[in-house]
Amino acid sequence: MQGFPPPVDKRIQQPESDFFSFPKMRWTVCHIRELMPTKQVSRGLTAPVPLSYALDDGIDAVTFTPTGANSPMRWDDSLAHNYTDGILILHNGQVVYEEYSGCLNETGKHAAMSMTKSLIGLLAEMLVSDQLLDPDASVASIIPALKDSAFGNASAREVMDMTTSLNYSEDYADPNADIWQYSKAASPLPKARDYRGPNGYFDYLTTVKSDGKHGKVFAYKTVNTDVLGWIISTVSGQDVASLLSERLWRPLGMEQDAYMTVDGIGTPFAGGGLSAGLRDLGRLGLLLLNDGMLQQKRLVKASVIDSIRQGGDKNAFAQAGYKSLPGGSYRSMWWVLHNAHGAYAARGVHGQTLYIDPTANMVIVRFASHPTAKNSANDPTSLPAYQAVAEYLMQQSMQRAAESNE
Repeated sequence: MQGFPPPVDKRIQQPESDFFSFPKMRWTVCHIRELMPTKQVSRGLTAPVPLSYALDDGIDAVTFTPTGANSPMRWDDSLAHNYTDGILILHNGQVVYEEYSGCLNETGKHAAMSMTKSLIGLLAEMLVSDQLLDPDASVASIIPALKDSAFGNASAREVMDMTTSLNYSEDYADPNADIWQYSKAASPLPKARDYRGPNGYFDYLTTVKSDGKHGKVFAYKTVNTDVLGWIISTVSGQDVASLLSERLWRPLGMEQDAYMTVDGIGTPFAGGGLSAGLRDLGRLGLLLLNDGMLQQKRLVKASVIDSIRQGGDKNAFAQAGYKSLPGGSYRSMWWVLHNAHGAYAARGVHGQTLYIDPTANMVIVRFASHPTAKNSANDPTSLPAYQAVAEYLMQQSMQRAAESNE
């Protein structure tokens, strides 16, 4: 996409369906709004809340051993290995590392992919704490239109934790998977003249059928988040983009508006449509790390954060077979590692991560454009790298404390 205009063989545009293929996606992830209609997540008109900086030049030299490997790797080498477009590390409330590459710079926005799900889950937990949403209520009691779908007799909590049992395939490698019919329904582009399927996210969700009893097994399926988005909109009276603005982007003092892709009738894509700035997701991470506080002001109840951090049903999660997350769980659209540091994360395909380590008082935000969608491709490198940086930063804090006491 260089030149005025770019050469024909180098263009990335609609209605082509391969703009998320590699290497095209290395441009696409920073330019979603040039390909699809979007809705603003406004930061408002007030000045942004500033971030404090204390950059640490030693982080690049931190070493770790990738899972299953015999040789160590340096932190800075891991960034290119995982096709990192931008990465931010905050420790003790300050930015200690910030790096941009690929299509991203400090003024740009990047597709958050399924990290969007975790923000929707956070909003849901906030509505639960406000007693606007009963997590034990059936979906049908909130959204009668879903009465005859697989979701009708599921509870809101089962949707939030993705323990619904759905006859729905989300295998992107399978051209016949349900996800592609879902994508056709949700496409904001004009439908083909002979198209007779559902129109939009909500219309499609009414067609999803059950595949057994809910509440027994974790199964990661994006349609759950779009149902949750529908629930949130119903009980709050606002679409999820507007609610994100009101409850998070404005009060957090973000420095940039975000935006969300929408379907043909303007419904924001709750399951993965957010694009945002790197630093703003860092601000969100600080809010969670500080139990809902920002600059001595409470923006989110501590009980909301506690609910997420406690995690979900480990047994239900174990049956899903996530080998890179042994002992983990899933709660309110967040991945809870249950490791020694109590870390939890928002995660998205192609390497998107918001990683929160309460023990190290550390937040890592990474945007990436890894050629493989599944995070199992970069977890063996990423997760030990995050742990190594956490331990390094804790050691640095202890060293400074010891020196100040001498």
